[in-house]
Amino acid sequence: MKDIIRIGIVEDELLIAEKLKYLLSEIGYLVCEPAINYNEALELLKSGMPDLMVVDINLREKNDGIDLAKVINDKYQIPFIFLTANGDRLTVERAKKVYPHAFLLKPFTKEELYAAIEIAFSNYKVSSESIESKTDSFKEYIFIRENHRFIKLNFAEIIYVESQENYVIIHTSGKKNFIIRSTFSDFIKQLPEQLFLQTHRSFVVHLNHISKLEPTEIFADEYVIPLSNTFRAKLYKVLGIKD
Repeated sequence: MKDIIRIGIVEDELLIAEKLKYLLSEIGYLVCEPAINYNEALELLKSGMPDLMVVDINLREKNDGIDLAKVINDKYQIPFIFLTANGDRLTVERAKKVYPHAFLLKPFTKEELYAAIEIAFSNYKVSSESIESKTDSFKEYIFIRENHRFIKLNFAEIIYVESQENYVIIHTSGKKNFIIRSTFSDFIKQLPEQLFLQTHRSFVVHLNHISKLEPTEIFADEYVIPLSNTFRAKLYKVLGIKD
């Protein structure tokens, strides 16, 4: 099921935390109750609520935002944005070692916050693809853009994907289509091969939604999807069907 992205805030200055809450809500995201220190941030992460974190580097405790970023990388693998008033060389060098997905300097505007989120999700997508290409594991969801925000769409909800020139159309079991500006080849790289298989030069189907096969067609729920000669043999092999 698709969800509005939930964003966590780790900021010990109340006015800045409130500004972040307001601007993020205006953009269209759900905002978790801000954490003011390292320990509260750990509890927020354990709750499983945030899909992205905005983390102040300079928390007034022994453990700062960079320590928290190490935990995010090790245990949670979600994108995070560093927030700081210090853009000095030392701070930047420390921050680089934990690979933030974006960097936001105080004071910031709504436009700068929006841009940081865009960059964070873009960088996270690239880093996730790199990791998954080296392992057999995959996430259960994908981040996609809807209007001016990102949402989280579970792979299980995707019935099939089709190409339309410079766009892809995602057909879901929720009876809603999502139109994404992307090449077909770039988009399907984000789909786990364990679940999705190409059936035609312009179509990819979720294997679990297939209900019936014909020589040139696939029935997935109430949809009929073309099956070309090029991809038939591989599909039959994956499904354990002898032609």
